[in-house]
Amino acid sequence: MKTDAFMSINDVSCYYGDNKAVKNVNLNIEKNTITSFIGPSGCGKTTLLRSINRMNDLIDSFRVEGNILLEGEDIYSKNDKEYVQGLRKQIGMIFQSANPLPTSIYKNMILPITEHYRLDKEALDKKVEEKLKSAAIYDEVKDRLHKTALSLSGGQQQRLCIARALMLDPQVLLLDEPCSALDPISTYAIEEFLMDLKKQCTIIIVTHNMQQASRISDYTAFFYQGEVVEAGLTTDIFFNPKTKLLSNYITGKI
Repeated sequence: MKTDAFMSINDVSCYYGDNKAVKNVNLNIEKNTITSFIGPSGCGKTTLLRSINRMNDLIDSFRVEGNILLEGEDIYSKNDKEYVQGLRKQIGMIFQSANPLPTSIYKNMILPITEHYRLDKEALDKKVEEKLKSAAIYDEVKDRLHKTALSLSGGQQQRLCIARALMLDPQVLLLDEPCSALDPISTYAIEEFLMDLKKQCTIIIVTHNMQQASRISDYTAFFYQGEVVEAGLTTDIFFNPKTKLLSNYITGKI
């Protein structure tokens, strides 16, 4: 099955054993845009997000029906380890809690590269600087690259993790509530960074922050009990909801 969309989620259902967590979702994701997944807790947002780079494969009881196409190719068409590892290089993921390794900032940054490629020291240094600058954190850490990443603030750690994910130049970046534990200043810094980053890659973000979704996303999908109730341009979703369910969620009644 082919499609002209950059990413196409076609009739996708996700199961944990007999529990159907995501129900017959259909979405198109446009290239170089930010798409927000919104909705109450437990409505399938994160399950679908983790399915896009096959993180859910690590759960024995998980299975998926339907297909997810990236540039026309079904990402579930092959199951060998090499293919899945290659897919995860193309589709990076940032989790709710920052997860820097207990080592230096520099070693955190080079790990994705040294796992997959051979680069000389000069090339590594150049790429580290480039990606830290992309994440708007280079000026804050340039004098302590060889000190532990755990000494950074929560917002700095999250930006470091995003910069680290960018070392492999992914086509897609998935973010699962990346600002939920951060203060407003750190949140603003990450939002500004993401809006600039979409020039380089396609971004999908799960967020419970309605203001954040309305500020940074081009498109928004509203999930409820495993289904996508409404999806479209963010301006339409927030200012012209078609269903009472979405209207109630946006106004805080759900």
